[in-house]
Amino acid sequence: MYKILLVSSALALSSLTTSALADGAVTGAAGGAITGAIVGGPVGAAVGGIAGGVAGAVVDPPPREVVTYVQQQPAPTASVVVQEPIVVGKPLPADVVVTPVPDNPKYAYTVINNQRVIVEPRTHRVVQVIE
Repeated sequence: MYKILLVSSALALSSLTTSALADGAVTGAAGGAITGAIVGGPVGAAVGGIAGGVAGAVVDPPPREVVTYVQQQPAPTASVVVQEPIVVGKPLPADVVVTPVPDNPKYAYTVINNQRVIVEPRTHRVVQVIE
């Protein structure tokens, strides 16, 4: 009975999507919670929901035109160094200045630790690191 309640709660959670949550994250959270509840009970549901939400929040790569544009831009004269690793899906520090991509305002870029990084300008979340 308790598992049915947990599964129902997870499914209800998945129907409460908002613009702040990506569909993949919600779907991943609900699926993880259901799987966790079946395998590990209430603790498994909690852990599965968190893990599923993280796995579901995969970042879609930017269009090829955006990558090409960022690759063709001249390197900045000042070097930006960030101590923590640059990870796709994680935000950059708030003080890092990003430059918008003119033809696609959904993306911006910067050069950190001599790597070109494409980000979402509003959240500073890393979309792609160009090697």
